[in-house]
Amino acid sequence: MRLIETKLWERHRARVRALLGPWCVSAATLHGAALLAWLAMRVPALAQDNVVATATLPRDLSPWGMYLNADPVVKAVLIGLALASIVTWTVWLAKTIEIVLAKRRVRGALNKLIRVRSTAEGVERLADAQGEVMQFLEAAVTELKVSPRATDNEGIKERIASRLERIEASYGRRILRGTGVLATIGATAPFVGLFGTVWGIMNSFIGISKSHTTNLAVVAPGIAEALLATAFGLAAAIPAVVIYNVFARSIAGYRAGLGDAAAEVLRLVSRDLERVAVAPPSPARRATPLSVAE
Repeated sequence: MRLIETKLWERHRARVRALLGPWCVSAATLHGAALLAWLAMRVPALAQDNVVATATLPRDLSPWGMYLNADPVVKAVLIGLALASIVTWTVWLAKTIEIVLAKRRVRGALNKLIRVRSTAEGVERLADAQGEVMQFLEAAVTELKVSPRATDNEGIKERIASRLERIEASYGRRILRGTGVLATIGATAPFVGLFGTVWGIMNSFIGISKSHTTNLAVVAPGIAEALLATAFGLAAAIPAVVIYNVFARSIAGYRAGLGDAAAEVLRLVSRDLERVAVAPPSPARRATPLSVAE
């Protein structure tokens, strides 16, 4: 019986092979083909997993680490913004000292000038002080010396006022030096930082297209490095704007002090001219008509 079954199985097997012909393959061949197909499907996935695994490796995301890994253009932007920030704080320190000393000098000289009664006394009281108020007094005395003795006191006052106005404008321009840099930094630093951010994000998207993956671990470091440029731009611009506004108020107070000093000098000149106008004639001038009458 078993022999009959074996013969029937061989006959059925031969019939199946005859029907399949060249398509008939062995089980080992089918198993090998399936293995190759599975490996072909897994190769891209393994490559992507390798990219993700590389991207998820520990990376220094501190400001210094992001600077070292940033694009050269982003590095140049960061260096420029850092230099702008250094310039801002340097100007702040220098101009703060200059403005404080100038306001104190004008205030002290004005307090002395209020207590005098003539330009000559003012020059004597402020002989040891060199500054803006002393320049006002010297200009007034010089104009009084070169002006002819006449009854046109208004002309003399106008000429002295013109001299004082020019001196005041000169000191105002001098105290403003350096503040224009703060205005420029405050206006342009955010846009420079934004340029670095746009450039860095553009490079991040280029990296996404090259790596054929949108995994966050791949794009996050590049975007963080790009956003660092915006942070530097704001860090350079905000102090520059605040310091510029503080200096604008301080300089306005300093120029107001100069205006008060110039007005006080004009008052002293007006008093001197009035004293000359109402002064009695000297004995020598009275003697001349008497001798002529004799």
